[in-house]
This record gives sequence, structure tokens and C-alpha cells, in this order.
Amino acid sequence: MAAVLWTAAVAVAVSVTIWAILAFARWWKLWKIINKIPGPPAYPLVGNALQFKPGAVDFFRQLTEEMLRLGFQEERLVRLWLGPLPVVGLHHPETSEVLFSSSKHIEKSFVYEFLHPWLGTGLLTSAGDKWKTRRRLITPTFHFKILNDFLHEFHDQSEVMVRKLEEVADTGEEFDIFPFITLCALDIICGTAMGKSLNAQENTDSDYVRAIYRISDLIQVRQKSPWYWSDPIYKSLGPGREFEETLQILHDFTRSVIKERSEQFQKQLESQSQDDLDIVEDPDKPIAIGGRKRLAFLDMLLYASVGETKLSNEDIQEEVDTFMFEGHDTTAAAANWAVFLIGSHPDVQKKVHDEMDRVLSDPDQKPTMDDLREMKYLECCIKEALRLYPSVPFFARTLSEDCVIGGYEVPKGVTAIVPTYNVHRDPNHWPDPEKFDPERFFPENAAGRHPYAYIPFSAGSRNCIGQRFALMEEKTILASIFRRFRIQTMQQRDDLKPLGELILRPESGVRVKLFRRE
Repeated sequence: MAAVLWTAAVAVAVSVTIWAILAFARWWKLWKIINKIPGPPAYPLVGNALQFKPGAVDFFRQLTEEMLRLGFQEERLVRLWLGPLPVVGLHHPETSEVLFSSSKHIEKSFVYEFLHPWLGTGLLTSAGDKWKTRRRLITPTFHFKILNDFLHEFHDQSEVMVRKLEEVADTGEEFDIFPFITLCALDIICGTAMGKSLNAQENTDSDYVRAIYRISDLIQVRQKSPWYWSDPIYKSLGPGREFEETLQILHDFTRSVIKERSEQFQKQLESQSQDDLDIVEDPDKPIAIGGRKRLAFLDMLLYASVGETKLSNEDIQEEVDTFMFEGHDTTAAAANWAVFLIGSHPDVQKKVHDEMDRVLSDPDQKPTMDDLREMKYLECCIKEALRLYPSVPFFARTLSEDCVIGGYEVPKGVTAIVPTYNVHRDPNHWPDPEKFDPERFFPENAAGRHPYAYIPFSAGSRNCIGQRFALMEEKTILASIFRRFRIQTMQQRDDLKPLGELILRPESGVRVKLFRRE
């Protein structure tokens, strides 16, 4: 018996040793290939991870400004090691084109796996056939007619925000406008995604409001810290336990909303005629419960749950959570950066005011879709703000096949990161890149620009499905502010240090004074 056990132990040891040798050989081959790409010195096993600064401001500066100062401004690729895993940075439109123009490189990087506990494998994080099915299913939700109906929610919540801002403006004191816009965006996304009134602007101390902001910070810290990657280790530590508690708050809320809406849907479904039921078989049609399209996102998912594309409650939840994550913080950050940049340039603000006075001449006028389309200069301001401060500062994909990028061999399976912040500052495509100049986006100036020089919503087949929704929402929020107020900013651009988190936000908020317009 002892001999058998000894033989088995030796066999296991030999197998493990052979596996380790082969794994090391594969890794060493990868190391030699990747290290031909320029990049800062890295240590074995931990790579560059120990060199990353812990603070979000310093970390972001490392990955953007300092990387360029180290001499990689002209390099087509930049190499980093995140622990034992290689990452290549594509800092120029010409190199990122390899990623965005291909229908093959659609799998998100491993760093998105840390979103799975919250978002599951919904539209943002899924791949392959599941992603294609979900994309096809959700696309009708952003149909023009449905977006038009969302304008009511955009306007109503923006008016709540304006009333709050008027109270502060009357004090004559400076304040941080960031939370006002952010809570407005949260109320908008909650109403349009789920038909649920969160009242975040009235109840800023709710558990859900606190949780949805905290969880992004926890995820970002874990992504850049290899020692947190193991689930058992992470869950045994303080940040992991806080993550689980925060996650429970978010999931409990969405589950309760879906349960309530699903019960309403089932009652209506039972009373529908066969003609009504026939449209359930076509998930590409924009359908709503009760003849209304205000709840189109959740409506479409509920209809799909009884159609050909079967969706469980878990499937519905991961898409609702994804929409909540992607739909509020990104727009809120973009609107805040736009407020700061417009407010910092009196000549630009004057043009925005003139446009508001022309398009919305009636003080009580609710913006229509046609009105939003007429806000052409404001749209240029929004686009230029997104160029300088893209809401999503990095996109990451896993290469699905061996590639040659910028003259370097990059093997299959390597993570490619596109730092949008740097791509938008390429002087070959953006002269005087740090200047805030909305006229860059006048049609005559934008003509002929490289298609991947401007990518705030990503690009290619995995571009942001809700970018029209986001632009409409941001226009409505900003129009509500600038038609009523003149803004005086109280900070210089150097004071607004960007936080390198999942969403690009200023560390100290956006401090302003507001003056009512006559």
C-alpha cells in the first residue's frame, strides 16, 4: 500500500513539475516577445504592479502624462506587466485601428472580470454569441421614438436639479456642482431604465446612492492590485467584505424593482389578445408595457423573457445593472467637465447663452428633439469636453489572434489597452491638444479626421450602444443650467486633478458660483 501511495505521489510530483516547466517555458517565450516592445523596467512575477502609486490621481498620471514624459510619445506601442500578465498600450489612432476595425477582437480584457459579481455577463462584459444576441435584443431600446419619449424624464429631473441650484445661487457662495449633476443623472437613469423613482436628488443619503458610487472605487482598486485577484483572499480582507456588503445593497434594489415590474407585466400579459402576443415573437420591435414606451429598456427585457430569446430573472438583472452602471456616472462626469470648461471660457459661454436664447426663447419651453438638434454649438462643446476628459479613460480588449501592431509582434491572448485620454491628445491629429476649442468639431474642421482619433464611446462593433441617449441627456442637463445661469468657475484646470478610476472624475469636484440670468 505504501509503495502504491509513494508511486502515486511521485507521479503527481512529476506531473506538476512538468506542468510548471511547460508553463514557465510558455511564459518565458511570451516575456521575450513582449519585452521587445518599449516600456518601463519590470520585475519578475509582479511586473510593474509595485511601481503603481496607490492614489487614484497619481495612478492616472502614471498611466498618461508620465508615460508620455518617459519618452513614449512617439512609440506606436507601450508595454507594461500587470503582475505576470502583459499589457500593451495603444496610444495612437493608427495602432488602435487594429483593435477597433476588426470584428475578431471583441472580447473584453480580464480586468472586466472584476465587474462580473455586480454585472454578471451582460452586454458590457459578455462575449461571443451571448454578446451578439444581447446586442441585437437591446438595440431597439434606443430607437428614435423611444429616445424621444425619454425627453420627459430628462427634462423633469433637470428641473428638479435647477430648483436645487437656484437655492444655492441665491446665497452667492461658491459650491461644488458635481453632486447636483450626478444625482440628477442617477434619477434620470433609474427612471428610464426601470421606471422607478429613486428620488436621489431629494434623498442623497440613501443606501443605494452611497453603494453605487462606492462599488466603482472598490472595483478599480482591485483591478490594479494582483494581490486582490484571488476571490478567497479578497473576500477574507476588509475591502472584499465591504465589496460584498455594497453589492448586496445594489442587487437587492434591482431584484425588488424587477420583481415588482414583472408582476405587473404578467398581469397585463394575461389580458392581452393573441394579436398583442404575436409581437412578443419579434424582439426587434420597440414594444412597451401598457402602451407606453417610457420604460422601454425593462419592457424589452420582460417581453424577451416570454419570446424566442428566453431571459431569466438573472439575465434581466445583469442587463439592468449594466445599464445603471454605464448610464449615469459616465454622463454625469461628462456634463461636469463640460460645465467647468464652458464656465472657464467666457467667450464660449456667451455663445452657448446666445444659442439657448435662440433655441429656447420661451422661459417655460420644454426642449423637444428638434430643439436638441438645433443646439449645434453646445454639442461641439460637449464633444470637445469629451475629447479632453473622456468619461471612460481606458478601453481594454483581449487579442483573439496573433497581431503585428506598429511593427511589433503581439501574441494572441495579450491584453490591449487604449488610453482614450492619450489618443485624444495626439498632436498629429489634434493641434494644440490641451486647448479647449469647440470649433474643432465644426463640420468643416472635422472632415477628414482619422476615424479613431476621437473615441469617447469606444469604436467598432463594441461601441457604446447608448451614445445617442447619453448625448441627449447631457444636452438636456446642460441646456437647463445655461439657459438660467451664468457660471463662474473657481478653479484652474491644474486644480482639477483627474481620478484614474472606472470613470474619469475630478478629485476635488467642480467648484463654481452661479448667477441667475435675466
